[in-house]
This record gives sequence, C-alpha cells and structure tokens, in this order.
Amino acid sequence: MSGLGRRLVTDQLRRGVRAARAWGRASRPGPAGPLPDFLVIGGQRCGTTSLYHYLAAHPGVRVATGKELQFFSLHHGRGTRWYRGHFPRLAPGERTFEASPYYLFHPSVPARVAATLPEARFVALLRDPVQRAYSHYLHTRSYGAEPLSFADALDAEEERLDRALRDGPDSRAAHRALRNHSYVARGRYAEQLERWFAQIPRERIHVARNEDLSRDPAGTYAEILRFLDLPAFTPEAFARHTRRVDSGPSQLTPELRDRLAAYFAPHNARLAELLGWTEAWGSDG
Repeated sequence: MSGLGRRLVTDQLRRGVRAARAWGRASRPGPAGPLPDFLVIGGQRCGTTSLYHYLAAHPGVRVATGKELQFFSLHHGRGTRWYRGHFPRLAPGERTFEASPYYLFHPSVPARVAATLPEARFVALLRDPVQRAYSHYLHTRSYGAEPLSFADALDAEEERLDRALRDGPDSRAAHRALRNHSYVARGRYAEQLERWFAQIPRERIHVARNEDLSRDPAGTYAEILRFLDLPAFTPEAFARHTRRVDSGPSQLTPELRDRLAAYFAPHNARLAELLGWTEAWGSDG
C-alpha cells in the first residue's frame, strides 16, 4: 500500500474509533460531557493545526478526542449529546475546545453554533488567500481528490461548486466540493466573517493572521490567550505543524499569482474595512 493509501486508511480508522467512543459516552446514563468553551473555526490551510497544538499545550486546557470534530458542519444530525461525548470532564478552572477549519466557510455553521454555544468564543486564523488557495490545492491533490492541474482547477471551481450545491450545502456532494475544491471561494474571508457576525457578537470572535503567528508566535499567541481569558503561558516551542509535504515544481506560476492577486484585491480591501485593519495583505503577505 502506498503512503497515501496508508494515511487515508489511518485517518478513517482514527475517525471511526473517535466516533464510536463518542457514541459510547453518549449512551451512558447520567449527564453528558461539557460543551466547548471556545472553537478555532478556520480557515483551512491557515495554520490552525499549529494553533491547535499551541492551545492544547496550555496547562488550563484539555482537548477533545481530536482536532476536527466537524459537528456543526458534517455531523450536526448526530445531536449534541454525541458532540458532548468528545469532551473530557473538567476540573474547576479548566477549559476545553476543538478546531474545525471548515466551520468558517460552511454557510450553515454560524447559526448552528449560535444556538448551541451562546457564550463561547471563537478564533479565526486567516492567511494570504493566494498562498492559501495553492496550499489547499496541494492538500487536496495529496489525498488523490484532485486530478486537474492548478490552473484547470481554478477554471473549473465555479462550475464544480454550483453543480454540487444544487441540493443544498449539506448534501454529500456539496460537502465534498466545498471541502476539496473551494480554492478561491475560501479566500473570500469578508463574506464568511459577515455570516458569523450576523449570528455571533463581534467581540466574541478574534481574527488573526497566519503571517503574524509565523513572524511573532509568542506575541500573537499571547493575544489569543488574553481574548480567551486564559492565563499567560508560553509553550516549550512554537513548532510548525502541517500534514502536507510539497514535491515537484510549483504550479503557482507568476501569471497565476498575478491573476489571483488581482481577483482577491477587492475582497482583501473589504476584509480590511470590516476588521478595521490598515490592509489585509500587502507586499509582505
């Protein structure tokens, strides 16, 4: 079996075991587990795995059974008791969370979250959308879910998403396309955050840039801890965590980079206005 095949099988087994344990906990008599105090909601390929590990290292935080539970996106029909089954019993003062990058993007999630977690806080980590789009493409290709070149995938994206969404955003086809082939759509951050702000007070959503987490991990992490009302803490190391290994020449040519930069420019300006930033991504992004 290839390395990709082993990884896919391992991922499926891990998710299956995690779900089975949650069902087992949900079926036990007595009170269910706690709901999370906060969520890392995205975006995908924006450094959420690294942030997850930094937050999980905090002595006042206990993690769920895995990083991406996807309850509010893929598994909402399983009910909150199943969701609670993923979280540990907490001692006084302890907090728990999960991180599912699909939450920021999926249109049904903000209203579901608002109804279930009325007091929770949320962290969104964003990245230069041009770099994010290509990283997303490499990630999808590494799982064998993208047969097209990057240029052809960009050209096909709108039709792919439109076709998949004909039966609504929660169909199996929609989830597959929204998760795998939304290279450009996921970089339109302002419209995604506006959906969240329509359901959740802005003061409960903290937005940070992946580039700031990379350049100043201690300072950016400290800001996130203050937002979450967690005591100051510094992990032993701010290692970078990613599951993708790049190989071969880059398909993000100067021409494609310029094309994407021009496309995202008005969306980045809208984001900066929405958040009160001087700019979203400039020449350093």
